[in-house]
Amino acid sequence: MNRRTIARLVGGLLCALVLADAAQAALEPNALFTDNAVLQQKVKVPVWGTTDQAEKVTVSIAGQEVSATPKDGRWRVDLAPLAAGGPHTLSIAQGSQKVELKNILVGEVWICGGQSNMQWTLKQSDGGSDAIAKSANDKIRLFTVPRKGSDKPETNVVGNWSVAGPETTGDFSGVGYFFGRDLQKQLDVPVGLIASNVGGTAAEQWMSKESIESNADLKDMSKPQGASMLYNSMIAPLAPYAIAGATWYQGESNAGRAFQYRKLLPAMIKNWRETFAQGDFPFLIVQIAPYQAIVNEPSDSVWAEIRDAQLNVSQNVPKTSLVVTTDVGDERDIHPRRKEPVGQRLALAARAVAYGQTIEHSGPQFESMTVSGDKAVLHFTHLGGGMLAKDGPLTGFTVAGEDQKFYNATAKIEGDTVVVSSDKVATPVSVRYGWAAYPVVNLWNKEGLPASPFRTDKLPITTQNNK
Repeated sequence: MNRRTIARLVGGLLCALVLADAAQAALEPNALFTDNAVLQQKVKVPVWGTTDQAEKVTVSIAGQEVSATPKDGRWRVDLAPLAAGGPHTLSIAQGSQKVELKNILVGEVWICGGQSNMQWTLKQSDGGSDAIAKSANDKIRLFTVPRKGSDKPETNVVGNWSVAGPETTGDFSGVGYFFGRDLQKQLDVPVGLIASNVGGTAAEQWMSKESIESNADLKDMSKPQGASMLYNSMIAPLAPYAIAGATWYQGESNAGRAFQYRKLLPAMIKNWRETFAQGDFPFLIVQIAPYQAIVNEPSDSVWAEIRDAQLNVSQNVPKTSLVVTTDVGDERDIHPRRKEPVGQRLALAARAVAYGQTIEHSGPQFESMTVSGDKAVLHFTHLGGGMLAKDGPLTGFTVAGEDQKFYNATAKIEGDTVVVSSDKVATPVSVRYGWAAYPVVNLWNKEGLPASPFRTDKLPITTQNNK
């Protein structure tokens, strides 16, 4: 056999191998389905992907077997609700092709969304080294969505699920990890965390083009550069993966249009809920942390206004909750390193809102105000066994009369109320608490949770007309 003949035979063999590989690659699950994945318990579980073959695709796990016929190269099956546990093997078969995904768990799946304070990694966080060293836990799984934008909605992502441990958790969201760690411990089921976040981004970038243009309150707004691009590449391709809910740490990039955020964030929440088609799943909001120089006199602040908007959304959109961060800020850094308290409070909120546990998950929230002479009497919900002034006399309150000029006020706790007054205001009309970029405040409840900044008035604010 001469060299030319040998070369032809080798070439033919290589070509056959390439064609065989191509055929085997025809059946592909969405990239969210990899070894080590966590599937959501107690709900219908969509599993989907692509193929270039026409015959039916069969998916099996934990005694279930479900089939579907592909259409236009895409297939999807819906598994019946699964019980928490595992590990399982998820098998996907079509004809002679078979994909087997190993070490699959069933539990609770949460998206960790937002901008840089959610993106901030565990290894960059206070206590991160110790947390990383102790993070080995087969029941916590992590998936980070690649950070990129797209002009059009995409159908897949690149990535894989990894098991929590010292080799994997350091690069994961610090807030997300602490949230998942506490949730897994309390629920005693597997927890899957999907990090989909990008620093320096506005909420509009996380919304579909259609959701913006169809909303009468938003369609005429000035859209930031990259509107919808992160939704297209980092949210749309995740659906319809079954999830328990979402956590959201964002707002700094919308502070200049804070009043608009009252409409914008609910529209984004609605958009995500429609995208995943799983009803009004819980959406947990982290209030932006204190930042910038401390000021001693009352003044306007767009950061106070964005916190006010976040509070408003949490009180008016069903199945949401607000995590307050007034005690974990940094005057000089927009990225405070204390991420553990944020994750812990998110886990408390999830236990109450998503899982119906009877626990106090919020600090005191303003409910109403009455006036008695020269004093404003404030009433609150979420008392948590009573209110307290942490580490000294109560601080952070201002009060205004009919002239709408605010003055620093004296405040004290009387039973389940806070009584506020100033010798410069004869008849109080409005009270504000923590109305500053960096609020110096210390009203807490006895459950160890801080009160949200708030205002009792509906006066026009600086971002009222910013679009």
